[in-house]
Amino acid sequence: MQVLVTGGAGFIGSNLIETLLRSGHGVTVLDDLSTGRRENLENLEVRFVEGSVLDAGRLEVACEGADSIVHLAALGSVPRSIADPAATHAANATGTLMVLEAARRADVGHVVVSSSSSVYGMNPALPKAEREWVRPLSPYAVSKLAAEQYTLAYQQSFGLRSLAFRFFNVYGPRQRAGHAYAAVVPVFVDALLEGRALPVNGDGSHSRDFTYVGTVCRVLLDAVQRLVSHPEPVNLAFGTNIRLDRLIAELAKVTDRDPEVEHRPERPGDVRHSQADNASLLALFPDVEPVSLADGLAQTVAWFEGAAR
Repeated sequence: MQVLVTGGAGFIGSNLIETLLRSGHGVTVLDDLSTGRRENLENLEVRFVEGSVLDAGRLEVACEGADSIVHLAALGSVPRSIADPAATHAANATGTLMVLEAARRADVGHVVVSSSSSVYGMNPALPKAEREWVRPLSPYAVSKLAAEQYTLAYQQSFGLRSLAFRFFNVYGPRQRAGHAYAAVVPVFVDALLEGRALPVNGDGSHSRDFTYVGTVCRVLLDAVQRLVSHPEPVNLAFGTNIRLDRLIAELAKVTDRDPEVEHRPERPGDVRHSQADNASLLALFPDVEPVSLADGLAQTVAWFEGAAR
């Protein structure tokens, strides 16, 4: 099977490519390297197309021969979307529409798209099920809601087999710190290993459903191999509800270090609590076994330590 991975030079994309290649699939990567890194693809036998999902011509080239598309290209980060809503909308909403149109024109029969748990926004329910109401709090969340709904609309309008996953705080190797929009796990790991205070926005009671990237990649691989399609969004997480202060405690155990914490003001647009109802995921992917938080953090820390050498 030939799989096109948009955003394949990024954190999740490059991990997925390794998983696909190990399973014997051919891979094409489309990435404009605006947030992805070419070094993430070193020693990986892929067909690389440099370009944006907003470029119809590059999309056409990338779609050649594809049996399935995993669309991961996006501008992440709630704060980045508040700083530049239009760029976030263009990359995430319009970009997804462009990918779906390219798939339709090239007769690619299957598309998997990454949405986000941020779409739930103001909904206080825990755990959060896919049929719960959504109320996004940021331009990023709105753009991801548009992306998933376009995906499902193309399924109904054009018969495109598709799957829209709502990712919940994916973490793991190749997720970088050192930039303004870095996610919490790499920020904490980097600070801890460098002996700096861990920056906590709020009092540490915010909670998240952290999901290890290796688990996510195994689900995506299965979705591609079986050409799984579903008429509703699917939470890709496993119902954990980890407070940031507990995350810090787990990192202290993994690294055998005593972290210092620096509390900062809460950020606008941040959801306070997130936890997935995973009934739909387990119905579609009954064999998936998630990597535990302790093991996932250990592998993440090991990558950071190796990258620093």
